[in-house]
Amino acid sequence: MDHIANKKADVVRIYLPPDTNCLINIFDHCIRSRNFVNVIVASKHQRPQWLSMPEAINHCTQGIGIWEWASNDQGVEPDIVFACAGETPTLEALAAVSILNKELPELKIRFINVVDLFKLQPSTEHPHGLTDADYDMLFTVDKPVLFSFHGYAGLVHELTYRRHNNRMIHVRGYKEEGTITTPFDVRVQNDMDRFHLVKDAIKFLPQLGNRGAYLYQRMNDKLVEHKQYISKYGVDMPEVSGWKWEK
Repeated sequence: MDHIANKKADVVRIYLPPDTNCLINIFDHCIRSRNFVNVIVASKHQRPQWLSMPEAINHCTQGIGIWEWASNDQGVEPDIVFACAGETPTLEALAAVSILNKELPELKIRFINVVDLFKLQPSTEHPHGLTDADYDMLFTVDKPVLFSFHGYAGLVHELTYRRHNNRMIHVRGYKEEGTITTPFDVRVQNDMDRFHLVKDAIKFLPQLGNRGAYLYQRMNDKLVEHKQYISKYGVDMPEVSGWKWEK
């Protein structure tokens, strides 16, 4: 993705569908296109299905959008924006949001999923890019953004460095960590698992004061529990492998 992102904007496209319906729609779009280099980042493993086909078509056509069913900031200012691009980052970001909804229900969270990566770039830099007004409407200009990304974190920073809130964006992505281990442990090693994301959210919200201290400690405990479990059983904890979305 880093290599493609440095090529001419009128030729390259990068898509990160979060589920199968989105992948089907994106693939259909790509095979019908001409004179473009299309990169699709998709998983070979079974993953949850987040959107119906009509929802997926709507979401992929826009390339980026708020998932209302995963957000609770309707009608008010969000405290934090969770953003994600890629199927694994989407899974972990949703899991982190579900933990925060349960443990700190007073937090107002906006959840944004990015399918077309170049939507992050200004419209003056890429034909698929959002205008500053549209970007600010989604991401705000003054709220922390916790971005889970299926690639090197630096690429998101490169695409958004001209945006008004660029100093508020905190990206979790691939850090060259990983070995023969469980799928979830690879995410833990790269600090982009749900437990690290919850810890990040607490750190980026100083208005919580000490109210987040106990949850922060529980997330550390979960990381220790995870390591002990995979060392003993060689597979991920059931609460991770069998997790389902609960708002």
